[in-house]
Amino acid sequence: MHFSTNIKLLRKRKGRTQGDVAGSLSINRSTYNNYENRVAKPGVETLVAFSEYFGVSIDTLIKVDLTKLLESQLSQLEKGYDVYIRGSNLRVLATTVDQDNEENIELVAEKAKAGYTNGFADPEFIRILPTFKLPFLSKEKKYRTFQINGDSMLPIPHGSYVTGEFVQNWEYIRNGEACIVLTLNEGIIFKIVENMIDENGMLRLHSLNPIYVPFSIHISEIKEVWKFTNFISSEMPEGRPQENEIVESIREIKKDVKGINERLRAVSE
Repeated sequence: MHFSTNIKLLRKRKGRTQGDVAGSLSINRSTYNNYENRVAKPGVETLVAFSEYFGVSIDTLIKVDLTKLLESQLSQLEKGYDVYIRGSNLRVLATTVDQDNEENIELVAEKAKAGYTNGFADPEFIRILPTFKLPFLSKEKKYRTFQINGDSMLPIPHGSYVTGEFVQNWEYIRNGEACIVLTLNEGIIFKIVENMIDENGMLRLHSLNPIYVPFSIHISEIKEVWKFTNFISSEMPEGRPQENEIVESIREIKKDVKGINERLRAVSE
């Protein structure tokens, strides 16, 4: 049970003393001290009081070792995104930090994508990935960059480096958000997401390029989701065709179809 270490960690992150918390919970300071030092075990009513005070579920207080979580995960927890309260599974992420104990952005280039599909949860594999920083991104969130290929997400060019924010709770993915999705069978996919988890446990994935047909994937086949933040490319995105160009293309297609129909009629006669 991780109750003792968890309440100590949460208290310190709030900048409170043992006396502060004890006073807020209407218990003796010595009793509180005994909880943090594992001398005493809390009853149900006390657990409820601690849960309400820190805004964290009882399950999290006793089952999850919060000292093992990333700063980004702790920050989300303190903002009310408790995975036990929200009904999702806790996803522990392998990551790297710099000499100041701040999280890096790991780069998963094209050559590393196959290895990442198998080694995404292996700290040793993640440790060998190149890392960098983007100073304009929040230090309270976890980011990773993936190189994409193909033309399914045009105008984002083939070979672009897409950075995503780690999504802990998939139920909060908004329809229309672009995400990098790590799947069991398809590997790393970059798509526009339609969230259908409440309906049938699926995410429906759409391409920006309309020639690609949308498809659905069950969450049991998904390992990670990263919400699109930005992309870096050495190529300029292709411009959208002007309206008159589209009209002209339609006219050409109609002309071709008309010619085909005329030839078919000539043959039949």
